[in-house]
Amino acid sequence: MFQDNDGSSSITSLSPRMPAGFGSLCHWFKELKPEERGLYLIHLLLTCANHVAGGALDSANVALDQISHLASPDGDTMQRIASYFAEALADRILRSWPGLYKALHSTRLPVLSDQVTAKKILYDLFPFLKVAFMVTNQAIIEAMEGEKLVHIIDLNAAEPTQWRPLLQDLSARPEGPPHLRITGVHPHREPLDQMARALTDEAEKLDIPFQFTPIVTHLETLDFQQLRVKTGEALAITSSLKLHTLLAHNHEPGKNPNPQRLGDNNFLENHKIKGFLDAIRGLSPKIVVISEQESNHNGETLMQRLSESLHYYAAFFDCLESTLPRTSSDRLKAEKLLLGEEIKNIIACEGIERKERHEKLDKWFWRFGSSGFWNVPLSYYAMLQARRYLQSCRCDGYNVKEENGCVVICWQDRALFSVSCWRCRR
Repeated sequence: MFQDNDGSSSITSLSPRMPAGFGSLCHWFKELKPEERGLYLIHLLLTCANHVAGGALDSANVALDQISHLASPDGDTMQRIASYFAEALADRILRSWPGLYKALHSTRLPVLSDQVTAKKILYDLFPFLKVAFMVTNQAIIEAMEGEKLVHIIDLNAAEPTQWRPLLQDLSARPEGPPHLRITGVHPHREPLDQMARALTDEAEKLDIPFQFTPIVTHLETLDFQQLRVKTGEALAITSSLKLHTLLAHNHEPGKNPNPQRLGDNNFLENHKIKGFLDAIRGLSPKIVVISEQESNHNGETLMQRLSESLHYYAAFFDCLESTLPRTSSDRLKAEKLLLGEEIKNIIACEGIERKERHEKLDKWFWRFGSSGFWNVPLSYYAMLQARRYLQSCRCDGYNVKEENGCVVICWQDRALFSVSCWRCRR
């Protein structure tokens, strides 16, 4: 959608033609070509972010006022993106007044059903997670060949449709199905109960010995003793779009981290992720499969994160634009309740509050390697399954590619998600 990483060089030529007054500005804006409108909105967002980062809040307020007249959550792709990034920047400003921020949010409680609905919409409409689940299941099937006792630990258990095909594949094994145990980890009871019912019913239909164990906890407070891994079990561990939340810096509440230390590898080793991966290795799993957003939203500065996330979410919103009408209620829910909340967390939050710290494959290679894992290339058959499924979607925009033995799922030429497979070094 746009080429420049900082967005500035392409749009400065638009600024001199900007008229005074919001009425004239809106009229002028509508007469621009679509790509010019998009670039101008990017220019305003970057200008506003620079003011926010520099503490020039009066100037940031002027820029936000301009954006509010030009952006719209039900407009074209860039207007929609701009509205969510502007909201995130405004939220960041409000957080600098903790009393005001807390007062405004004191009665606003997150509605779990809305979040579940948004994720369900994204799963049903788009193939990204379906492909990730398909590749994950194939890696588990191959790793568990011949095993009679199989234990899967799902570190983000919310979607039973991931495991139904696995149960069907296991039931069709020539040697018969194994005894299967799935342990699901999730911060809320309701998704785990739904998952337990759905998978227990499926296992009964397929006549598979099955047990589901729910663990209600946040990932960062998981007690590994609760997982109750038994001697003789072949263990698989999966995480779908969750491990990055463990990269949050463990600073005192209300204090910002030292930006000079965020890129220091010695400091990175102090993250909860290092201890978490070490604990996973201590369980001696046969295989670990992770899916993650393939983008770097964990930059040291606000401007780095803004630039990278603008490119990433532009691809996502473009995908939605090509799939659903602008007035679609499902599209609005997915954008506001899921993508908009991710953007807000990336842009507005710091320290332990910033959970959406997505990183690219090279960082995950470094982290897993540092904890005693080696990468297992995903099989040709797993790649073939992914490609065939995307072809069945009848949309030229979706594609997958292989990168260092991992699967990268793309919209057009933009990588959005990755799936990688790991084993413990002997």
